[in-house]
Amino acid sequence: MNLDRNKIADAAMAVLALTMFKDGEIHRAWKGIDWDVLNDLFERGWIHDPKGKAKSIVFTEQGRATALACAERLFGGGRPPAAAADTTAPRS
Repeated sequence: MNLDRNKIADAAMAVLALTMFKDGEIHRAWKGIDWDVLNDLFERGWIHDPKGKAKSIVFTEQGRATALACAERLFGGGRPPAAAADTTAPRS
């Protein structure tokens, strides 16, 4: 999947804004996704119950398809990829 990194950066900043808080003179945000957002995704049937000790969520089949479609719709770059991307693991 070919993605527009500028759109991804904008979306990431919007998601970080959901957990933004003031800490003295600076503003911070939690590194994870807001629990209310995760609960909404769970209620929609897109992920399994996010409660627990795991640091990752589990997609349902519908959720996996929805996530990929959303990524393409929101972040599609419209130019050919330089190389085939491995989407099985996060990149560092």
